[in-house]
Amino acid sequence: MSVDPVREVALEVLRAVRERDAYANLVLPGLLRDRHISGRDAALATELAYGACRTKGLLDAVIAHGAGRSVDEIDGPLLDILRLGVYQLLRTRIGAHAAVDTSVALARAEFGTGKSGFVNAVLRRAGEKSAEEWVETLAPVDPVGRLAFEYAHPAWIAQAFADALGERAGELGDLLAADDERPVVHLVARPGEITAEELALVTGGEQGRWSPYAVYLEGGDPGRLEPVREGMAAVQDEGSQLVALSLTRAPLEGPDGGRWLDLCAGPGGKAALLGALAAIDRFQVDAVEPAEHRAELVRKATHDLPVRVHVVDGRDSGLGPGYDRILVDAPCTGLGALRRRPEARWRRSPADVRDLVVLQRELLTAAWDLLRPGGVVVYSTCSPHLAETVSIVADHVRRTGAVELDTRELLPGVTDVGDGPAAQLWPHRHGTDAMFMAALRKPV
Repeated sequence: MSVDPVREVALEVLRAVRERDAYANLVLPGLLRDRHISGRDAALATELAYGACRTKGLLDAVIAHGAGRSVDEIDGPLLDILRLGVYQLLRTRIGAHAAVDTSVALARAEFGTGKSGFVNAVLRRAGEKSAEEWVETLAPVDPVGRLAFEYAHPAWIAQAFADALGERAGELGDLLAADDERPVVHLVARPGEITAEELALVTGGEQGRWSPYAVYLEGGDPGRLEPVREGMAAVQDEGSQLVALSLTRAPLEGPDGGRWLDLCAGPGGKAALLGALAAIDRFQVDAVEPAEHRAELVRKATHDLPVRVHVVDGRDSGLGPGYDRILVDAPCTGLGALRRRPEARWRRSPADVRDLVVLQRELLTAAWDLLRPGGVVVYSTCSPHLAETVSIVADHVRRTGAVELDTRELLPGVTDVGDGPAAQLWPHRHGTDAMFMAALRKPV
């Protein structure tokens, strides 16, 4: 049997992720282009590559059971083939015969008949049970661990989500299920250029529920859309739009002098929305990004807007104080956006949280020093982890006497964002990334 080019592309993505720590969503488009794979074949390659990356924990447990050994004892290239095969068996409607035969063909093409027999044996064992039956057989007994296994999340991340849900931890299964699905593409209509209604008509999309600038797309390549190519719209999660909007809506003490700052601006989505809104009132936005390659992304996103990009560390920017509004969209674990990077959940560890919390605290302190009395900082993360969110804010309020505003009031029409004063968005409730935001005003 010849090697299927669609599965060959998916396998190359898995290999790049494993060997080079590559991002699947960056590797796959180039491979599809180079191999001239499009339409339904491209959709299948995407499903197989992203799905196998996303469900690695579940797949590895089934592979280890079928192989009678730890996955650490299986050669990496062979393990990639097994993951691709088991994913087809347990998470797609592809027939068992096709899933096994195409995987055996991949193994035979690379390793010869010996190891293809091993692949055949492991996959046939994996196919003896459904995904639900494997969950019953292999999942931990504790409720959080079981849900984490079923929905292919590391247990520590599932526990962090449960902690952040608090009294509504019963929603954990719904949250993990939403996190395990491919997200709808969100566009942002640039204020002053095009309305969301017009953008929806032009693209065939649907106007968003929460942001007045959001449009939802079911599929396709947004980069090919004329409004995106011409800079009238961009891809941006609706939750990220709401973060930027919350900063512009926060009540100041005293007039808005039009000095705004995005202290963690790369890759530029929020800076672009802030810049478009600032342009309407002839205000000015400073955007800080320490990495030159990301600063260039900010420049491209904001090239015709009143945004100045500074390639400096936000903790020691050298900028003069006196800003009216400052956004600190702090570097974080990204646990709230795992659905957008399928392999990311398996790369993070609790140690990452400890390291990032120090940086987050330092950035918020630096922003506070640059803020004028009566001005507002919005602190946000694309993570709901309590150590990165409410703990950072509570510590800052205790140290500085900051006035914590009711952030929910800055999100008119957005329901179910928590008990306040901070706001927390969730994939299963809002269809957005799990964005956290808190608005803090400096006493006069």
